[in-house]
Amino acid sequence: MFNGLGTTEMVLFGIIALMLFGSRLPEVARSFGGTYRELRKKVDDFQREFRDWDRAEPTINRLPAPKDSGEVDSGEPQSPKFVPPADDD
Repeated sequence: MFNGLGTTEMVLFGIIALMLFGSRLPEVARSFGGTYRELRKKVDDFQREFRDWDRAEPTINRLPAPKDSGEVDSGEPQSPKFVPPADDD
């Protein structure tokens, strides 16, 4: 989380926090910790819900098979034969 912060930056951050909040620092830290915990819980719940949704069996709506009419199905779609228009010359 703090990969870019060195020891000097952390000490400076602590001094600034102490100057700003003083005796209220433990209360502010507790409040921040509670808020962070709630945020992590919500994010974890969202991720779990998304993973569960992603793993769910996909439902495929299939049409019922046509009744046997005695015709051989070639497996290709059937369309009417193209008839070119007559020339009106």
